[in-house]
Amino acid sequence: MHVLVVEDDQQLAALLKKGLQAEHYTVDVAYDGAAGYDLGVTGAYDVIVTDILLPGKSGTRVTRELRAAGVATPILMLTARDAIEEKVEGFRVGADDYLTKPFAFEEFLVRVAALGRRGRVSLPEEVLRVADLELDTAGHEVRRAGHIVPLGPREYGVLEMLMRHYGRVVSRERLLTGVWGYDSDAYSNVVETSVRRLRNALDRGDDGALIHTVRGVGYKVAE
Repeated sequence: MHVLVVEDDQQLAALLKKGLQAEHYTVDVAYDGAAGYDLGVTGAYDVIVTDILLPGKSGTRVTRELRAAGVATPILMLTARDAIEEKVEGFRVGADDYLTKPFAFEEFLVRVAALGRRGRVSLPEEVLRVADLELDTAGHEVRRAGHIVPLGPREYGVLEMLMRHYGRVVSRERLLTGVWGYDSDAYSNVVETSVRRLRNALDRGDDGALIHTVRGVGYKVAE
């Protein structure tokens, strides 16, 4: 099972990641709300665990925006406060469960496992479409004009992130964080390499180019 942990306390994030991995979960970590949203919106996770108090976007805002984007992944919220109003707001914007710090790790594991079972039953299939380009998130398959386009995992991740942000520019930094998990510009060349491979795979013959470069900023998918 694939779990996303969004937690700005790096020590706690490391402990949660280590504990989940010991139970054979695959774990990604984001340390702020923007990075958490960028990873979560890919729909690649079985469960998302997010703190409420995060730098930039709060966990409540991240949850609201993920639900608005059509992401149905079960979300477990963590908070240091046990205020009923805060819990009600979390459930209202789309959280599935709540856990107040400090908590026993055994309880945390039970809640994550329960949400994972719920997610596998209820998550809908989703097909993203732009012009004649289709990305099937359930089948992990990409088609252009009805023909299957084989892509590597990084190219698939870049394309999914761009399609979920249709018409909007996604910066190289966001792609690095969302697809590779890096947070340093030193790796920006890997983004350019993957985008080039993606274009070579998608833009053939009379098919119009769908991936556009916004110089000095990033990339976007648009007709």
